[in-house]
Amino acid sequence: MSLIKKIDYVEPDLEKWPIVKLTHQRNEFIREVAEDSISRLAKTGSSHPIIEEAVYLEKIRLTEKPWKVDRADEPVFWANIRKRLIKNASSKEKSAELDKEILELIVSRYSNEIAGKFNIPTFNFARKFVPIIFSRFLNAASNRNWKRIFSQQHRLYDRLQTFGDSEQIRKLSKIGTVVLVPTHFSNMDPFLIGYAIDALGLQPFLYGAGFNLYNNPLEAFFINRLGAYKVDRRKKNQIYLETLKSYSRQAICHGCHSLFFPGGTRSRSGGLESKLKLGLLGTAIDAQLLNFMKDGKDAKKIFVLPLVISYHFVLEASSLIEEQLKSSGREKYYIENDQFTSVYKITRFLWDFFARGSEIALSLGKPMDLFGNYVDEEGRSFTKSGTEIDVRDYFITNGELKAVPQRDAEYTRILGQKIIQSYFKWNIVFSSHLIAYTAFKLLKKNSPKLDLYGLLRIPEDFRVIPYHQFYSAIQQIMETLLKMEGDGRLILAPHLKKPIEEIIRHGLKNLGLYHTQKVLSTDKNGNIYCNDMKLLLFYSNRMEGYNLTV
Repeated sequence: MSLIKKIDYVEPDLEKWPIVKLTHQRNEFIREVAEDSISRLAKTGSSHPIIEEAVYLEKIRLTEKPWKVDRADEPVFWANIRKRLIKNASSKEKSAELDKEILELIVSRYSNEIAGKFNIPTFNFARKFVPIIFSRFLNAASNRNWKRIFSQQHRLYDRLQTFGDSEQIRKLSKIGTVVLVPTHFSNMDPFLIGYAIDALGLQPFLYGAGFNLYNNPLEAFFINRLGAYKVDRRKKNQIYLETLKSYSRQAICHGCHSLFFPGGTRSRSGGLESKLKLGLLGTAIDAQLLNFMKDGKDAKKIFVLPLVISYHFVLEASSLIEEQLKSSGREKYYIENDQFTSVYKITRFLWDFFARGSEIALSLGKPMDLFGNYVDEEGRSFTKSGTEIDVRDYFITNGELKAVPQRDAEYTRILGQKIIQSYFKWNIVFSSHLIAYTAFKLLKKNSPKLDLYGLLRIPEDFRVIPYHQFYSAIQQIMETLLKMEGDGRLILAPHLKKPIEEIIRHGLKNLGLYHTQKVLSTDKNGNIYCNDMKLLLFYSNRMEGYNLTV
């Protein structure tokens, strides 16, 4: 374990960073993306049906889900595309060439929309200014005195802990391209990941930013200049999705380190991701094949780096679990007003985090190749038995290096499974996770006839757990967790090595400390009492998947 402290960049010359070069060659790169996308779409057959689908879905988007950030000329553009498509369809001799021209227009528009930029002056400003602001806030909150805002007693990295071999990652970033695949629990994640990447001396990672973020002019200014590419999740048509994949694929081929949240969105349940969205992840496998086809055995390798983020509390926990229950429970769950996020709530979140000394841990998993094999500092791949292997061989079929869609899709699926396994292996267990899991399981055990939705509605009198029962259950689970850590199946935070009573006190202090009332507290008799069953479920889910018994 180590605290994050900034170190020198692996590549000190910013002009040599691939993400900077991509900006300098932006127009040429966009053409590459468009050509790759059109080429891949052509392999699916006639372009006419997929253009029809795009026109239909885009009309629905513009009618039902318009955003102020949408381009003003969109209705006109799609109306013209529709007219040209109808004209071609009604002609006696349908023109494949005309369909191709229409497809090229759409792909060109999408490519230009998706493409981002990287501005060095904006980057230098952000990397200096943002940590200063947060450090000032930390000092004021730590002393509960706004007059301390100009103090330099505490720095941001004092509250962030990292686990993992950062030096190996720095070395791998010199010889190959890194794809970072973090867990996703909070809107705080991108900020913390960006800070950690910079603190480790790695160049910025290319990442997809939701198009909705561009509705805010201030956010749009920074996001559009710090390497992000735009991802509009309203657009579900095949042309857009393929263009988005082509952008990611070609960027990785150009050596840009990339960041994917393979879970897609923040974890609604609060648990570690157990199902991943593999679309963009598959572009890394495509890019590795293209590298081998271009440069042979001298091609740059692509490395996958899992990252697990651990919080004692999540700002948006209430609204996330509401959404999860709404989705899974349907008629069994009664919807209440969702919690919303505001500037006030974000400020309060930061104040509570800094004032109460809460921890955040970033656990860097062991780097893998695209097939789930661990790699050493030189980027060499090894099987579980320790045998070195050449990943280029994975792409050879019948003696030929080539793309095989069904095979490569299976490789992507296997990689997804390896990433999920790594999340559980490199997960940092906090006291808050432990006590929430134990409390929820005990309440469930004490009301065996209730299903989940009935349990969430139990009266207050049934939410009490005798302290001796809670203590014994924590002790039992800790014995199991210590064995699991010894077997390399998870990581325990340092505060979990203390006596049971201290663990319980630490967990009660930190669990959901942002929320208006504590998730768990003690009553006048010292017993454990749950104030919010839904939040208890959210935080307890972090320990699901380990098959722990209470």
